[in-house]
Amino acid sequence: MGALAILVTTIDDEEKARALARAALSARLAACVQIHPIRSHYVWKDEVREEPEFSLQMKTRVEDYPALAELVRRLHSYETPEILRADVAEADGDYLAWAMEATRR
Repeated sequence: MGALAILVTTIDDEEKARALARAALSARLAACVQIHPIRSHYVWKDEVREEPEFSLQMKTRVEDYPALAELVRRLHSYETPEILRADVAEADGDYLAWAMEATRR
């Protein structure tokens, strides 16, 4: 039937997060995008930082991951955006069927 991956990224503004979600959904590169407010702690340019951010989890077909990653890179406002791929080892059959249909082009 197909395999799913989750692209994870973070961004500093809720409207930017929503714009990334809309772009991924409109391009049918993601079946679902979840946005969560978080507090990130990280090192950037030798400085320890703590910032509010929004985490996005985008459910995508494995074969669409490169195109989705490119869309995120193109639209993201960060110099070095977080773009991580987590492959889904197993998914409910009905959910998987829905995700495949939602991303059919």
